[in-house]
Amino acid sequence: MRLNIFQKRPRITHEGAPAAILSAEQRLRRSVLSCLLWEGEFYEDGESIAERIYTLALEVEPQIVAAMAIEAREQMKLRHAPLILLCALIKTGGPLVAPAIERVIQRADELSELVAIYWRDGKKPLSKQMKLGLSRAFTKFDAYALAKYDRAGPVRLRDVLFLIHAKPKDEIQADLWKHLAAGTLSSPDTWEVALSGGADKAETFTRLLTERKLGYLALLRNLRNMDQAGVDEELVKAAILARKGAERVLPFRYVAAARAAPRFEPWLDQALSETILEQPVFAGRTIVLVDVSGSMGGRLSAKSDLTRMDAAATLAAIIPGEVRVFTFSNSVVEVPPRRGMAGVDAILRSQSYAGTELGKAVTTINGIKHDRLIVITDEQSADRVPQPVAKQAYMINVASYRNGVGYGGTWTHIDGFSENVLSYIREQEQLVKGA
Repeated sequence: MRLNIFQKRPRITHEGAPAAILSAEQRLRRSVLSCLLWEGEFYEDGESIAERIYTLALEVEPQIVAAMAIEAREQMKLRHAPLILLCALIKTGGPLVAPAIERVIQRADELSELVAIYWRDGKKPLSKQMKLGLSRAFTKFDAYALAKYDRAGPVRLRDVLFLIHAKPKDEIQADLWKHLAAGTLSSPDTWEVALSGGADKAETFTRLLTERKLGYLALLRNLRNMDQAGVDEELVKAAILARKGAERVLPFRYVAAARAAPRFEPWLDQALSETILEQPVFAGRTIVLVDVSGSMGGRLSAKSDLTRMDAAATLAAIIPGEVRVFTFSNSVVEVPPRRGMAGVDAILRSQSYAGTELGKAVTTINGIKHDRLIVITDEQSADRVPQPVAKQAYMINVASYRNGVGYGGTWTHIDGFSENVLSYIREQEQLVKGA
């Protein structure tokens, strides 16, 4: 891929509405925090987005880039976008590089992925700070993690180990790294290894569930396999409701799991609803306005059947408090303010998917009494978007396009489709209240 400086373009959305004029930091934030990197979107391909992220990151202060990489990884639960931010930070240099790398890398394969992205235009020496950050991050991982993520590819974990000359914490880790270097790590006890070795599906999943060795995302992704293999329903149900490790699972994953294995939807719905119950209720009346235009039908990733509309609908269906829900495309339609899966279905079936008349939709909502407005959209409006009448108004962007609306005036702009955007709203209002 090329990472050239992009040309200046008119400040309009892809649908033609005037777009906000943003600083480099604002443009970087909107490109990063709603980005499953390398995945194409409705209007832009993944490589163009990656190119823009890298170029913008070189224009922004290093401390901001470091903080954004950490936020993208820890709060928005993204994996690849933070790594390309780290590459820009590495190019800039300075003492922020090592601690940012150490904190952002949370899975063992990210060690090799960072080096692979850093070498995307050809191999080059690793800086002292990059080596230091990778060395510190390497010590986080035990035998299970290293064996699980020591995957074949342009850069392997052993390659990283040889490049950085990391110092092990103790003799046990030193011995572990010798096995990694020699390629003699014991195979990890994962469902992939077991099934590829010919193990029985039902027995494998039953054992891993019983021993609590199956991660929550792996559980959700394998519900169809478990259903087809005849794994005990009560065991699967208990694992879904236990939500062990669910804090790293984005809300739309529950919807994907329910579509793949409909019989488990009641318990998936219950688990998703726990997300609502764990959050303090918003004060006053909230109107949620969800974009169901055609561009929101773009898939979240090449391997996913889910769309940005699914992600937006799921986020809308977990907002706590007194809520009225509307969808917009060429029309504005009110839907029942249902929670969980029922709320998602109500939004997705509310109207036909056509244009993006966000300006008309906000004008309509301005005529309805409310305390807070939350718009969830890709911001590619066909008409000019007015200022909201609500004192608390939020434009949540779920796409990574270059230009967008919903900045300035009384709008608070937020990027991402994690439930953490709701935490941001809550913290923002507490700050305003305490001021």
